[in-house]
Amino acid sequence: MSKLSKEQIVAIGVLHDRGGTNSATARLLGVTEGAVRHQLKRRGTGKVDGRRKEFMVERLGLGAVVWEWWNGQVELLDGDRSPNVEELYFWLRGEHGYEHSYKSVLRYVRARFPGRKLRPFRRVETPPGAQSQSDWFEEYVDAGRGPEKLYGFLMTLSHSRHDVVVWSRSKNQLAWLHCHNEAYCRQEGIAAVNRIDNEKTAISKGSGAWGEINQCYRAYARGMGFHVEACAPRSPQQKGKVERGVSRVRKVLRLAGRVFASLEELQEYTDLRLEADSRRRVCPATGLSVGESWEAEKKLLRSLPPNLPAPFDLIKTCGVFPDCTVHFEGRSYVVPFGYVDEQVEVRGCSGTVEIADCRSSLILVSYPRGTGRRILIDQRCYQGEATERVAAPVPMGALSTRIQELAEAPVQYRAVDFYEALAEVAR
Repeated sequence: MSKLSKEQIVAIGVLHDRGGTNSATARLLGVTEGAVRHQLKRRGTGKVDGRRKEFMVERLGLGAVVWEWWNGQVELLDGDRSPNVEELYFWLRGEHGYEHSYKSVLRYVRARFPGRKLRPFRRVETPPGAQSQSDWFEEYVDAGRGPEKLYGFLMTLSHSRHDVVVWSRSKNQLAWLHCHNEAYCRQEGIAAVNRIDNEKTAISKGSGAWGEINQCYRAYARGMGFHVEACAPRSPQQKGKVERGVSRVRKVLRLAGRVFASLEELQEYTDLRLEADSRRRVCPATGLSVGESWEAEKKLLRSLPPNLPAPFDLIKTCGVFPDCTVHFEGRSYVVPFGYVDEQVEVRGCSGTVEIADCRSSLILVSYPRGTGRRILIDQRCYQGEATERVAAPVPMGALSTRIQELAEAPVQYRAVDFYEALAEVAR
């Protein structure tokens, strides 16, 4: 049985003085009758509880050195956090031959030194359009392939609490950016800041405010026009709206036992359920429904770009050579001539290679990815007016132009007809 509290010991004495029996006292306090007799016997002899022993640290005369060590550590830490008890324990073992347990030191520290100050959390209501919070969660669902683990990407607008969920079969870089595209389309706009966890698809090194944003995600955020804000590690309260949203979304969807023909059918079901929930749920910031609050917030969200960037898992900043080419994944790609001797951003997408302006993230040209060819040319990149910095390339001659036209012609020329057409130009 656990140790009796001071209140229970006092109550035993009071009830005994009032004539209560030991059995009645035991039933009233929820203790054994033997414990009541033991306390009354000690009360009669005037002894204190034998379990209240002197701390081993003080019995060995180490109290003063522990105080000196502890105060020295407090000064070094400048009150930011409490000294480490484990470090104190090993210091006592090494410097003073302390042979007793770590718990004996821990009990002494807890009894003799003040604990760490409580640090309250600041509650902030973000203004409309200012912030969204994003996170992954996992569910086992049958989406046409039998029960499997699917990943739900949850994005919540911090002001209106409007939720969207995008389902994916993976959490790689392509899936991360694809889910962002789908989520922003469903939110019908982009909040100024997206608060995220320290996923490797978002933060490549470190964590929180000191983390290094993944190069692909940084380029994507720049093109979409939002700021990335990573939470401090082990601080779920910093994105509490989306953390609480996961459990709420699970209750709304009720996926247990449901079977869907495909991932698309699961996504359609999810969209409908969350839309209905947004009409019922009340937004604490406005007092209106989440759906009504979202309609008002949409006016303050950044508009979606005309063409959403294709998800990409590899990005490289390349210099443009004098022949208007950049090198990427062992291949050469031609870019508009006005970018000669400048830097462009090359993105490896799913099936395509996109080349973008580093400053505006505008897509300049696109090519198929992973082809057998080692050089890919779009002749339109050599066309156009000269710029202040770069002269226009020399136009192709008549013969070269005709060769190009014949090569692009939809009709298959016979070899003899091909040569006859070229001969007419050469005359």
